Amino acid sequence: MVRKKGPGANGFSKDYWDEYYSEPEEMDGMANAKEHARYIKSLMDLEMVDISTVADFGFGMGVMFKAVLKEFKPYRALGIEPSTHAFNLADSKKLKSVPSTNLKLINTDLVSWCKEEAKKEKWFDLGICTSVFQYLTDDEIEFVLPVLARSVKFLYFSVPTDRELRNQVEEMEFHDKLAIRRGRTKYLKMIGKHFTVVGNRLLESKFHFDESDSPFTDYLFRF
Repeated sequence: MVRKKGPGANGFSKDYWDEYYSEPEEMDGMANAKEHARYIKSLMDLEMVDISTVADFGFGMGVMFKAVLKEFKPYRALGIEPSTHAFNLADSKKLKSVPSTNLKLINTDLVSWCKEEAKKEKWFDLGICTSVFQYLTDDEIEFVLPVLARSVKFLYFSVPTDRELRNQVEEMEFHDKLAIRRGRTKYLKMIGKHFTVVGNRLLESKFHFDESDSPFTDYLFRF
């Protein structure tokens, strides 16, 4: 059972976005969104993995989501975002690069989606979940991970560990007061129950694949 809610359960206010995202040209995943999207596409092309459906679990300002949709041009896509301010800035027509993409946007948080909406959706080939887990409690993470593993085949994932969060304060004077500090070992232990790491930021669902049928067959890099 999910008990205490994490600090991002209800999304963030306009003041939060103004304070922490006032300089998007300096932020990973925003300033270099196109490079991230091209990297994912190149990696999937290399392993001959078809990506026809995409979901973004916390699309924020929509910069990364838009870049990924442009690269893959999926026939079906989903974006969820809990922050009303950020969600209201999203424009489905501007996000998708081709009119044929069936794009659905939902103003909700990841935990609520996993509770109520996930069972309504068929799985997606690719999920995106970047800079979300630091706002979830341990209970919430343990709850959403198996649902995500059923919902996506591959997950492009990132979360700052306690080390990155400390470096952000020391090197960039960026202190996210709402982020929960966790170490690398703890994250890998939770993630490893449901996903296999197959590339930089790329996770493969253990619900959909194992070593016998995965397209990622370089076993040295599966952990």
